[in-house]
Amino acid sequence: MDEALKENLMGALENVIDPELGIDIVNLGLIYDVDLDEEGVCVVTMTLTAMGCPLSAHIEADIQRALSDMPEVKETVTNIVWDPPWGKDKMSRYAKIALGIPD
Repeated sequence: MDEALKENLMGALENVIDPELGIDIVNLGLIYDVDLDEEGVCVVTMTLTAMGCPLSAHIEADIQRALSDMPEVKETVTNIVWDPPWGKDKMSRYAKIALGIPD
């Protein structure tokens, strides 16, 4: 997958808002990787801010919707991982400012 396509996929994922924090999942640092194979299967490797997050199904459905608008994507698989664990250090400067967290 070329870098431009990866950037487009990440851009689509910026439309997925974490319902608890009100910031997109990319700027929160929840997306660890996105990959698209030759068959159009897009694998999103991500984490959540907390284990047992009650909104994980909602976030996964939003990921599916956001990527389904891209013609290259035929299927989306969300792979939730806990290693490495998420921390505030993974957030973008934008997310930290929006949430009032010192940089």
